[in-house]
Amino acid sequence: MAKTLVLAEKPSVGKELARVLGCKRGGDGYLEGDRYVVTWALGHLVTLADPDVYDKKLEKWNMDDLPMLPEKMKLVVIPETSRQYKVVTNLMKRGDVSELVIATDAGREGELVARWIMVKAGWNKPAKRLWISSQTDKAIREGFANLKPARDYDNLFKSAQARSEADWLVGLNVTRALTCKHNAQLSAGRVQTPTLALVVERENEIRRFVPKDFYGLCAELEGFRASWKDEKGNGRSFDKAKLEALLKQCEGKEAVITQISKMRKMTPPPAAYDLTELQRDANKKYAYSAKETLNLMQSLYERHKALTYPRTDSRYISDDVVPTLPDRLRAVAQGEYKELAWAIQRKKPFQTKYLVNNAKVTDHHAIIPTEEAASLYELTGPEKNIYDLVVRRFLAVLLPPFEYEQISLTVKIGEQSFTASGKRVLDQGWKAAYDKNFAALEDEDAEAEEEQRLPELQKGQRLKVRKLRLTNGKTAPPARYTEATLLTAMEHPQGQVSDKNLQKILQETSGLGTPATRADIIEKLFSSFYVERQGKTLIPTSKGIQLVDLAPAELRSAELTARWEDRLARIAKGQERDTDFVAEMRQYAAKLVKDVKASEASYSHDNQTRKPCPECGKLLLLVKDKRGELLVCPDRECGFRRRTTQITNARCPNCHKKLELWGEGDKQTFACACGYREKLSDFEARRKRDGAGKSDVRRFMAQQENKTEANPAMADALAKWMEKNKK
Repeated sequence: MAKTLVLAEKPSVGKELARVLGCKRGGDGYLEGDRYVVTWALGHLVTLADPDVYDKKLEKWNMDDLPMLPEKMKLVVIPETSRQYKVVTNLMKRGDVSELVIATDAGREGELVARWIMVKAGWNKPAKRLWISSQTDKAIREGFANLKPARDYDNLFKSAQARSEADWLVGLNVTRALTCKHNAQLSAGRVQTPTLALVVERENEIRRFVPKDFYGLCAELEGFRASWKDEKGNGRSFDKAKLEALLKQCEGKEAVITQISKMRKMTPPPAAYDLTELQRDANKKYAYSAKETLNLMQSLYERHKALTYPRTDSRYISDDVVPTLPDRLRAVAQGEYKELAWAIQRKKPFQTKYLVNNAKVTDHHAIIPTEEAASLYELTGPEKNIYDLVVRRFLAVLLPPFEYEQISLTVKIGEQSFTASGKRVLDQGWKAAYDKNFAALEDEDAEAEEEQRLPELQKGQRLKVRKLRLTNGKTAPPARYTEATLLTAMEHPQGQVSDKNLQKILQETSGLGTPATRADIIEKLFSSFYVERQGKTLIPTSKGIQLVDLAPAELRSAELTARWEDRLARIAKGQERDTDFVAEMRQYAAKLVKDVKASEASYSHDNQTRKPCPECGKLLLLVKDKRGELLVCPDRECGFRRRTTQITNARCPNCHKKLELWGEGDKQTFACACGYREKLSDFEARRKRDGAGKSDVRRFMAQQENKTEANPAMADALAKWMEKNKK
């Protein structure tokens, strides 16, 4: 009997597809049933070849060998996943396999994962495409009942491949050119460099900023406060003497209410989440990085099946999803969401005007709960937090607007006008989905003027002025980026581009990167030591600042991305040939290399230490990442690095902040910013004395091992502690 081979992107997804399709017989890297054989990739199994595959001399980085412009790009099997690639190709070659279903993630990158495997393996039999937005049993069954011919997505694949080849040509050539030119580990790319430029430009704005003192007047009246405004409505003045004179003019005079206005207003609910908006809120509320949020979403989508596809740039659903809303509401009607979910269920028809918009749904709709109820007790704390954000937003968007009465009044004290405003809630509407903990997120962009509870007042009423005082402040520089605000800037980088047509393209596409790639781009800025964290804020390093100046001008703004996305979209629609685009990128890469070679700019290591590299003897650089400090060899070919301090998960007994681990061997010491110090040996003894079990230490070790470049001495010490305390 002929069978259908199903190719998923990840093992977890493949196993779920196999369960729904009745594939119960296990094999090495696949599951099989009477009708289907389900296998999976491990992300990408096939990728574009490294330069040395085309020419062995390119193993060495040499400026004379640039630009690298292969006539035909080659595909290679990724060594780390070659075993699974063999499993997939052997299944493809089976005589009883007559067709293939592409079941990788439904998007440009997912299409590329499957197609490159098919190309490399030489697949020439019929193929179909599964396109679903959630991993529930119902969605899977409906998806397999409505498979599309794979050829319908050929142009999407061409677009994805063209993007990948262009990034190879531009990124690898410019990275090698910069590294060879300046003898430093430098890298540049179409998305990474303009993202870094955003952070650097913000830092330059802050450094150029000169604060100014400003002044205002505040009148404390009977039951409320009012603020001075000039004839243009400004409440600030940089002229202190002027405000002092106005204060004297108003002293001893009554206030008269000259104007009162009451206006009924409403605030519609926020749109449902796309990935970037979710990453923003998770960073604001929980300080999760964009990468952490994406990983948590993947788990909630794949493992728990509680939420829909995470890598989406849409904040709406289409008409065909509306009939599923009752099931989704029933799925979330548990715990603290139960009462509100059932209340929404009872009010039919549903309020969907803020959720449904066919024109704004792209490959995938907004992130919303699935029709399957989550087992809340099985979720980790961070998973619960992300689930909570999505469920509350889903409930909120199905509720009516928040309604309130806006009260504004003007009072005259002498000849000067003072204003006050207040708000009276009429209907909580969508805000019923939130509690006070969410106030900071909701009110982030609220008006600066303080809202207060106003007493009953009438026009013409005279009031006693209890106190008049001069207020003062300083103008503030623009705020440094956090991951949340950087994600916003990446999503809307129009400010980097002057051409209005290109601004429009960036607005209509995903901006810099995609919802799926932005987290990795930000992580790359940290791992390359271009950006450091201070609390939640992001600060460019000297290396990052210099790189922006050294990189070709075209790579510093989002203009290149705008031009590429416009053309890639045309390729996906069949309106342009991918080969023409890639040919132009070869010419463009050659031009960029020429520009780097001709540049007279220089690079300096201002973080150089006096410690020689034990491998090559060059002086080591001291760099910081999000986990502490490292000594790194400046020679790219040497690659030596050693961690000197590490932020651990151990907590300070005084202030409960995470402790840093300093030193090596027997001299390892925990240190805290509050001044607390403790040797590792004393830490072990204290943990044992305070009753820390082996499970606590095992958990601590596991958390450290899950992080890259873990401190081996720390791991060894804890391993010895566990061994010593075995029963």
